[in-house]
Amino acid sequence: MKITRPLMVITISLLVGAAAVLVAAKWVSTQASVATSKVVVASRDLEVGTRLRPDMVQTVEWPTSAALKDPLTDVAKVQDRVINTQILRGEPIIATKLAPPGEKGGLSAVLSEGRRAITVKVNEIVGVAGFALPGNYVDVMVNTPDESNRPVSKIVLERILVLAVAQETSTSEAKPRLVNAVTLDVSPAEAEGIDLARSIGSLSLVLRSQSDKTSSITAGVRKNDLLRISGSPADLRPKDGPKATAVAVAPAKPKAVQTKSAAAKAPEPEKFEVIRGLKKSFD
Repeated sequence: MKITRPLMVITISLLVGAAAVLVAAKWVSTQASVATSKVVVASRDLEVGTRLRPDMVQTVEWPTSAALKDPLTDVAKVQDRVINTQILRGEPIIATKLAPPGEKGGLSAVLSEGRRAITVKVNEIVGVAGFALPGNYVDVMVNTPDESNRPVSKIVLERILVLAVAQETSTSEAKPRLVNAVTLDVSPAEAEGIDLARSIGSLSLVLRSQSDKTSSITAGVRKNDLLRISGSPADLRPKDGPKATAVAVAPAKPKAVQTKSAAAKAPEPEKFEVIRGLKKSFD
């Protein structure tokens, strides 16, 4: 009886172990049977405008259940192609991330058809303290005299994509960078507007949210808009805001106009001082 009980425990343990092995083997065979296909991925982090070489990419098995749009499966098909967006290590290289065949690389490969790149000189203030990084959107504001030679500040372009800061077209850090030039993605008409604006006044960049796609039409701000009587920020309302209430002022009463004859004073008679002894008199 004493020997039977240990044997039963050992037997149960062996059965449980065998069942675990069978379950594990079945799971491994199931994982091995998952359908995969070869996909070209980046073997290291790649910056915008990079011309691909064989040592920059590799092929890996990619599950077909996680389908990719226009994946590239052959390293030879991506050789000498230029990427138009930043690609991280292990990220699949698909057709939309590559510039058209024949591109020489650099910033021109990033521009889509009909777009232009223009560089704006900035400083710590104009460049939003270095927070305008590649991939961000900014508004362009100009400060210039108006038709009446009065200074006015107005946003002239909205939601302009920052292509590069200094000579870098991408950055993996979100830290601000103080640079002296920012390159923007614009249309030909917008490029003309920026060129004219920087020749007649000073430019400033206004950082905006990447998700903000609304347009704000403003009349600009002039000196009179800032120097309100109350000086309260609540008084700096847009032009289409609540109108100021007109206050009637009673006209001042006209003053009586005196005639020349009335205003002229009659001449005083001449007086003579006469002294007789101790008495003094006037005649």
